Amino acid sequence: MKKFLRENSLSLVFIFLTVVTLGGQIIVGWHEFNDELSDYGQPSITLPTYLTSGHCIESVFENWESEFLQMGLYVLLTVSLYQKGSSESKSLSEPEEVDREPSPKRKGAPWPVRRGGWVLKLYQNSLSIAFFLLFVVSFWLHALGGLKQYNTEQTLKGKSELLTFWQFMGTSEFWFQSLQNWQSEFLSVLSIVVLSIYLRQKGSPESKPVDASHDETGE
Repeated sequence: MKKFLRENSLSLVFIFLTVVTLGGQIIVGWHEFNDELSDYGQPSITLPTYLTSGHCIESVFENWESEFLQMGLYVLLTVSLYQKGSSESKSLSEPEEVDREPSPKRKGAPWPVRRGGWVLKLYQNSLSIAFFLLFVVSFWLHALGGLKQYNTEQTLKGKSELLTFWQFMGTSEFWFQSLQNWQSEFLSVLSIVVLSIYLRQKGSPESKPVDASHDETGE
């Protein structure tokens, strides 16, 4: 058990943080939505009902979509783009291990590498593909939840003008929600790329060695 915890401590901690913060968001969101219903003279809803509400779905997936978009673009753009002095960039002059051609003879090579052909082609781009697929699913669920919440608010206000899925996706409200999250994620990536040129964190693989020059590029 100690070995398992040590070997998986980073993912386990982030799983714990994700579950705790997501749970907190849902509980707080549930109370907030019930307060909103109360303002319109409507009865409160149960937590299971809230989980399927537009208010819950929209609030979760509008944030998830930006995270997956950020990571997908970051993985893809770092293949061919560079930043001198950043620990987040590949070296400007030296070959990188990640650029070597996959060999089926390498010890422990995954099955797709040994299989070759289109399976290998797909596998060697599978990380970015996975992130973009997660982005598309989250983007769609954000729109679906946003539509449900928008129409719920219209009903609470006594308005009969309800939107369809595609009509909602064309509204400024939907794109405001998306863009405000996207820009914050792009800013966070820019921050780590630029700050890692000049600042250090001893022991972190996201930082250069403390005594490395500012011009040194890569970890």
